[in-house]
Parts: sequence; structure tokens; C-alpha cells
Amino acid sequence: MDPMFMNSNDALLLVDIQRDFCPGGALPVEGGSDVVPVLNRWIDAARQCGARIVASRDWHPPDHTSFRDRGGRWPQHCIQDSEGAEFHPDLKIPEDAKIVSKGLRPDADNYSAFDRTPLADELRHSGIQRIFLGGLAQDVCVRQTALDARQLGFEVHLITDATRPLSAQDGERALREMQQAGVFTDTTEPGKSRT
Repeated sequence: MDPMFMNSNDALLLVDIQRDFCPGGALPVEGGSDVVPVLNRWIDAARQCGARIVASRDWHPPDHTSFRDRGGRWPQHCIQDSEGAEFHPDLKIPEDAKIVSKGLRPDADNYSAFDRTPLADELRHSGIQRIFLGGLAQDVCVRQTALDARQLGFEVHLITDATRPLSAQDGERALREMQQAGVFTDTTEPGKSRT
């Protein structure tokens, strides 16, 4: 088992760790808050080694196409400037972290932090080659972000202890799909992987 440590050519990507996706929120993921202390340890490790820290968020207008009252799949959630759209209060996002907002257009849904955002170009410009990834939900936005990152040519490591699915069955399916796309899915400790 060779440890693989983060470095300044890596990015830690925190996906949608927002109040509405945690218990008590509009679209809660069971155990969603449990990812916060795990990712806080990763944030500390990333800061120590100079890795880039990025946090994505859903940032929807009230009439977003994904909402049920517009014929979409989801209840209203993560409305721009609402309490539900705020990051989890215990998540220690550094002031210099890059915040990526998605789902801003009322007529377009964006599950991935790379979809209709400049994130890929910004990471490449910074020399980022490898992404460590965690957040919510494993079977929706984490899945799509990881798959897009692989398609864009990044090496991707899913922090398995730092993600939870909306559905256990869909979470297992998403995990298999990510693995088939070349995502490493055995990363459990801050700064190292079992690969």
C-alpha cells in the first residue's frame, strides 16, 4: 500500500455541501452532514500542501426547470441567497477557495460542477492534473462531476467516506459507473489513497 499525498498540482473539490442537502433541508441526503468532518480534515491537508480548494453549489432561481412545480424531478432547493443554499455551517471552507455556482439559468439544469462553468479551464490554467472529490449527492451531482472530470482528462479520486447518496441502490450504481470511467474510489484518508 503506497501512500499518495496531495500536492500543489491537485485540487480538492467539495460538491454541493449545502443546507438543503443535509438533514432538515428541502432535499435531504441521509447522513449528509456526516461528510463535513471528513472533508474538514481533507481541507486541512489540502491547505498544508498547497492544493487548490474548490466548492461547488447549486444556485437556483425560484422558477428553475428542475423543480416539480415546473415539471422537473426535484422539490425547490438551493434558491439563490436563501438559507438552504448556504454551505453547511460546520464546513471550513477557506476564504481563498474557489466557489463555483451552477444551475443559475431557469431553463437549464446542471448537475456537474464543470457544466456551463469555467472550472475546467481554470484548473488547467493552474496546472491541476488530479482531483480529489467528495460531497452530495453521490448518485447525482458527485457522480456527474466525477464523470465530467474524467472525460475532461483529469485523474479523479472519489473520497468514499465523504459522500452519501440519495438512494443506496442508485449510489451503488453510480459508484460502479464512476469506477468504469476510471475514477479511483478507495480514497479514505486525508492526503493519501489506497491505490
